[in-house]
Amino acid sequence: MEKTTHPEAVSSVLKVFSILQALGDQKDIGVSELSQRLMMSKATTYRFLQTMKMQGYVAQEDEADKYSLTLKLFELGSKSLEYVDLISLADKEMQLISEKTNEALHLGALDETSIIYIHKIDSNYNLRMQSKIGRRNPIYSTAIGKVLLADKEESFIREKLSHVEFIKHTEKTLENTDQLLSELQVVKEQHYAEDNQEQEPGLRCIAAPIYNRFGTIIAGLSISFPTIRFDEKRMPYYVGLLHQSSKNISNQLGYHDYPVK
Repeated sequence: MEKTTHPEAVSSVLKVFSILQALGDQKDIGVSELSQRLMMSKATTYRFLQTMKMQGYVAQEDEADKYSLTLKLFELGSKSLEYVDLISLADKEMQLISEKTNEALHLGALDETSIIYIHKIDSNYNLRMQSKIGRRNPIYSTAIGKVLLADKEESFIREKLSHVEFIKHTEKTLENTDQLLSELQVVKEQHYAEDNQEQEPGLRCIAAPIYNRFGTIIAGLSISFPTIRFDEKRMPYYVGLLHQSSKNISNQLGYHDYPVK
């Protein structure tokens, strides 16, 4: 078995989860009782509780010696369940598009400064995009990344990308945040985004947004083509397929005001 190189860090994680479990078992509890139950010193228990309070996971009843869980863990759990539902719902729609186009379909979500593919259906052609679930790509050079940023405030985008290097994957890759913000205005107007050989030479992608029940874009659904198979005249057809599927998924997630009819 591989030995941990950070035993203190592992011990701290175990203590945090022990406290969360104890607070989950009892609505509110004092430091003394909690420290006795977990066999930790009162000072250590208090220090952990105060840190968890600062992070928003634990609430203290005024200045009393009683602590309880907040809804932040519920919020995190809800987000996880939302993605489980999302993948299940998206798979059905992606299968339908795949049957009509035979091209690669991807479902992607935002993770820090990257997009991450959470589901995919491969193209039926021999010449196709090479990808895998869990793969990351930049948000500034992908169609999915652009739709994920489309409903965000400019200040959020600038902060998110403040430490991101815009790597020139191809000669068409955007070079800075200002260029991206300019393109996002177009994305907002047309409700879909394009990657025209910005991430990989010879590859073109189109993506549409998926909304949760609060009207927030939580994912992007994309279709990818080698440029030699892309027919510009069929662009409205591809966009229509993506919009219809993304609208259906959003509806099932509880959002009924999709911006495209």
